[in-house]
Amino acid sequence: MVRQPLTLEQIEAGRRLGALLRRARAGRDLTEVAQAAGISPETLRKIETGRLPSPGFGTIVCLGEALDVPLQDLAACWRGTGLPLEAVS
Repeated sequence: MVRQPLTLEQIEAGRRLGALLRRARAGRDLTEVAQAAGISPETLRKIETGRLPSPGFGTIVCLGEALDVPLQDLAACWRGTGLPLEAVS
């Protein structure tokens, strides 16, 4: 099966999601959060910077749990209908 290239909208959604996760992580160490989510620090770095704009569902669920961000908020961010990034503490 060949994976279709991501659309510009999907790439932008990944950037929004990465920014939200980076803000939610705030002062916490990247390695600490990655380990809590069961992923590598490099994977988290790629998600946060938008270089991995379409992470797996399980990865997002685990990151939401590790950062105490509800899945509904992550989904709204992906769709572009969530709170402004400044509102995420």
